[in-house]
Amino acid sequence: MYTYMVRAVRADEWASVKALRLLALRDPAAPIAFLETYEVAVERPDAFWQERAAGAAEGAAGVRQFVAEAEGGQWAGTVTMLVEEAGTVDWAGFPVERRQGHVVGVYVRDEWRGGGMTRALLDAAVDWARELGLERVRLIVHEENLRAQGAYRKAGFIPSGRTVPLGPGVEEAEYEFVLEGAGASDR
Repeated sequence: MYTYMVRAVRADEWASVKALRLLALRDPAAPIAFLETYEVAVERPDAFWQERAAGAAEGAAGVRQFVAEAEGGQWAGTVTMLVEEAGTVDWAGFPVERRQGHVVGVYVRDEWRGGGMTRALLDAAVDWARELGLERVRLIVHEENLRAQGAYRKAGFIPSGRTVPLGPGVEEAEYEFVLEGAGASDR
């Protein structure tokens, strides 16, 4: 089995952040896993990726991107945690009732799937949420993305019962999964 280390990205790693995101957006599950398309992302200027990496790097407030770095330096997977403040409105227009983390951008390269990397990435993100004192962590997953739902359940996330519509006139929906307390004892 290959070994890897999960860590926060550094601001100067913007080219690697870009490359892994573009790879994720080429994955067959991308249309139901991400709200962004490859065609849009590939056209973004380097300044966008530089700002994105800096804004989610070690030491940044409100967002943290984690990567699983394999021996030899290859980035094998990633997850990003957004901090949502109570009293605000989330990306779907729902009120945020309490301070919480929101997991986004979960991706693991094909050759690394099934070996626990998704869990390790989620654990790192949840540990950071716990350090911040967040009350819970949530994520949104497409109703047809059963592989991801299984991985999230293994990591301790459970469906909250909230369904998030993808947009007006769209029949597909996504489900909210939560991890209450964001503590390691909950996992």
